[in-house]
Amino acid sequence: MSEDIKKDGTMQEVENESESSAYPSAPSPRLTLTDKFITKRGWFGDYDYKSLCLPRLPFLNRNRANQSPFYGPDDEIPISVALLMGIQHFLAVIGGIISPTIMISGAGETYLNLDQETRSYMISASLIMSGLMSVIQITRIRIPKTRYYFGTGLLQITGVAFSNIPAAQAMIGTMYKNETCSRELRADGTYTYNPCPDAFGAILGTQMLCAFIAIFISFLPARIMRRIFPKIVTGIVLTVIGASLITSGMKNWAGGTGPCSQRPETGLFSKCPTIHAPNAFAWGSPAYIGMGASVFVTIILIEMVGSIFLKNISVVIGLAVGCLIGGTTGMFDSSTIQSSPAITFLWVKTFKLSVYGPGIIPLLFVYIDFLIECIGDLTANCDVSGIPIEGPDFNSRMQGGLLADGCSGILSGAATSMGVVTFSQNNGVIAVTRCASRTAGYVCAALLVLCGVFSKISGAFLAIPAPIMGGMTTFLFSSVATSGIRILGYLDWTRRDRIIVAASLAIALGVELVPGWFSHVMPVTSNVALNGFYEAIETVASTGYILAGIVSIILNLSLPKDEPIFKPDVKNQFFDSENESA
Repeated sequence: MSEDIKKDGTMQEVENESESSAYPSAPSPRLTLTDKFITKRGWFGDYDYKSLCLPRLPFLNRNRANQSPFYGPDDEIPISVALLMGIQHFLAVIGGIISPTIMISGAGETYLNLDQETRSYMISASLIMSGLMSVIQITRIRIPKTRYYFGTGLLQITGVAFSNIPAAQAMIGTMYKNETCSRELRADGTYTYNPCPDAFGAILGTQMLCAFIAIFISFLPARIMRRIFPKIVTGIVLTVIGASLITSGMKNWAGGTGPCSQRPETGLFSKCPTIHAPNAFAWGSPAYIGMGASVFVTIILIEMVGSIFLKNISVVIGLAVGCLIGGTTGMFDSSTIQSSPAITFLWVKTFKLSVYGPGIIPLLFVYIDFLIECIGDLTANCDVSGIPIEGPDFNSRMQGGLLADGCSGILSGAATSMGVVTFSQNNGVIAVTRCASRTAGYVCAALLVLCGVFSKISGAFLAIPAPIMGGMTTFLFSSVATSGIRILGYLDWTRRDRIIVAASLAIALGVELVPGWFSHVMPVTSNVALNGFYEAIETVASTGYILAGIVSIILNLSLPKDEPIFKPDVKNQFFDSENESA
């Protein structure tokens, strides 16, 4: 419910889409367009800017709460709040949006090894598509003459998903091994991996095909989705994805993922990324470890002493501190900024689309994971936005969100970007700022599109040294694993649960720790089609999160139910006593 003005000046309640909100709506009546721009209330309202911006020192005023009014998804908000929150959401997600594209387009045996101009364009395309798909999720469009929707109608920002990376790496690595992408053996024993834009085209084309499974599942009843993808499957898959991504983050932290990570004593790659890079060092040098640590430690320090606003953008601040140190030590290469055009847009560069057979199964699991993440993000978003997390309204929003995420796989692939999915970072921003207004989401989406259009910004991101990006992405990737662990924490931990988690993680984490374990199992034949089938099997058996999903789904559907170790009341009393003693 929201409030309106009666003729006698008193307040009355009127229905709107947020009528089921668990929070009170902002009490002030709507302003006219003129008053919104010429009055103090229209610009600033009665938001608690002090609570938002003042630092919170350890052990002092830690219980101080934000006293601002709660703004629901459809409430009118002051102009300054809309701009401030839009910028805050933008800064909270920008690091996560650019990281997958920067990584997958970079140098290494499982990366595309593309030139800087193409990489800059890819970052721009991912930013533009993230902004456009955010608008669709926020707006919520009803499909004519049906009861189905497209989008959630909530403040949900979308971006390129981290889940894309393991599947894309598996595909690219296979394509280099079977000579679909070319590589050259150097005298020092390392390989030079030539640029392979066609591999990215294969990723995009296969992604567009696999996105149809997400579209199909979005129309299934909610009870069926909960049966197939319960929290035990969700938690296991997210934990393994986070663990696999941390490997890439740590390699970048130490200097990069390219041939220099093999530490040849001489030659072009004896320093990272090459000996021609400004002020370069060998992989794993103290200078690189320190640069990455400056980002990581800054993020932790801001969480200790920062204000609400600073905590929500701690990743960007940590990145800025790392860039400052890298700039003062002469490690930045400005050529990427100079080579980037002033303005770009979609399809300035294109890639040859194709469907790569061995990549179908990995990307199918990616889109199933997208659905799992979307359901979790939507549940959290409804919770912090004051909307019930069950019932017809929630199920309708879930259907619209899943459909939009599925269609984004086709639309983003056609627009030369990897799959775009809802992000979870903005849910935390909503929770502490008490602003769930969709207006702030539109501001954030507009900023994403503008940053993509002005491609010098993308070039600036590419100029950031790999150790600095590694310090940031390691933190982001570990957050993915943390989300999985948090979900697993809600289990009753029966013997059945323990068996499912243990069996799934045993195989999945084992594959991540010993990535070549299945490399020599499948035979090599002269039959091209049969080799392609073997490559698909090898890709599945060598990708940890796919095995985690397969094993956990099969065991969850087949193992009989059993009683929890703790009865619900005993379990709650146990944890309550633990919290009181803490």
